[in-house]
Amino acid sequence: MVEETAKSTTNLSEEEPQKSSSSTSRITNVKNTEGEESEAEEGEIVGGGSDIDSEAKDIAPPPPVKHPLEHSWTFWFDNPSAKNKQAEWGSSIRPVYTFSTVEDFWSVYNNIKQPSKLAVKADFHCFKYKIEPKWEDPVCANGGKWTVTFPRGKSDTCWLHTLLAMIGEQFDYGDEICGAVVNVRLREEKIALWTKNAANKAAQESIGRQWKEFLDYNYTIGFIFHEDAKTLDKAAKNQYTV
Repeated sequence: MVEETAKSTTNLSEEEPQKSSSSTSRITNVKNTEGEESEAEEGEIVGGGSDIDSEAKDIAPPPPVKHPLEHSWTFWFDNPSAKNKQAEWGSSIRPVYTFSTVEDFWSVYNNIKQPSKLAVKADFHCFKYKIEPKWEDPVCANGGKWTVTFPRGKSDTCWLHTLLAMIGEQFDYGDEICGAVVNVRLREEKIALWTKNAANKAAQESIGRQWKEFLDYNYTIGFIFHEDAKTLDKAAKNQYTV
């Protein structure tokens, strides 16, 4: 199922950079003064050349075509070294980079650490542009989250395919999606998918079922309202399960 998810996001595969059609590597056969053929080495100027050739060399190749996403997204990082018990929750979260094309996503993703390589207590988020990964954000305030749990070091693939499903608009209720976060802890890693309207049971259950299918995740997962999490903390109970 993970492979099917990656295939369904057809525009999200990495593309090889376009190679230049530069003629500097060509070897040109020319006639020398004795009538014999010789080879001009790379960089050698043969004769005066034409004005057309000169102008062609001055024309820069067109920039590579980029494939826009339906929404812009921002990566956020909550540095564990910046956290302390006295600080307000969420005060150490910082935006890392905002991307809006397939190519920009891969350029960032390929240069950041995967969850298995992050420090314990680190939180790494990817949310729609201008939505902060906080309960207090107006878009998130009435929402909730689905959560899947993995042993330490085992969430890398599912984190990637969660990102691809989100930015590739694979959910039927894609407008409900706020973003996702991976929480790295001593013995486990959790990925949570945040949505904006917790009371919409049909939408939330659809998202939960699709997410499990995308990840090929076979265990029961639960949905917790943000409001319950704020008031009850770890005592908050699942309102929906799939």
